[in-house]
Amino acid sequence: MEWVEPILTWAKENKTFFAWVASISAFAFLLSLLLVPFLVRKIPEDYFLEEDPKADAIRESHPVLRVVFLILKNLLGWIVLLSGILMLLTPGQGILTILIGIMMINFPGKRRLEIKLVSIKPLNRAINWMREKGGKPPLKIPPSTSTATS
Repeated sequence: MEWVEPILTWAKENKTFFAWVASISAFAFLLSLLLVPFLVRKIPEDYFLEEDPKADAIRESHPVLRVVFLILKNLLGWIVLLSGILMLLTPGQGILTILIGIMMINFPGKRRLEIKLVSIKPLNRAINWMREKGGKPPLKIPPSTSTATS
């Protein structure tokens, strides 16, 4: 148990660090309580069924605007994703926040991963419960994946 003493000493010497971590955690928790339901309700009900015409419009826009948009969207997506991972260890809606972050980031195989995640029954129930509370219809999931269990 000799390894515990240096850790406790370091923790006592870094109270300010822990105060900042606690403050950031509390802020992220409160922000997630407001932001996650809002973002879940913004997802079109057929998002997982077909390509988004808005995305096609962005692809056809000016190349510089497209690159700027993609950089900003992916940067924000990574921030949301990392916040979700942090919320797995601290208070917050970590799994839903991770899903929203993944939906914002561009990478190969993203569509399959999104559908697989949203098909997990507890996550799907939570998402559709938030949508119902906001007066939105449940998400439509492709039939081949809607029977996923976990």
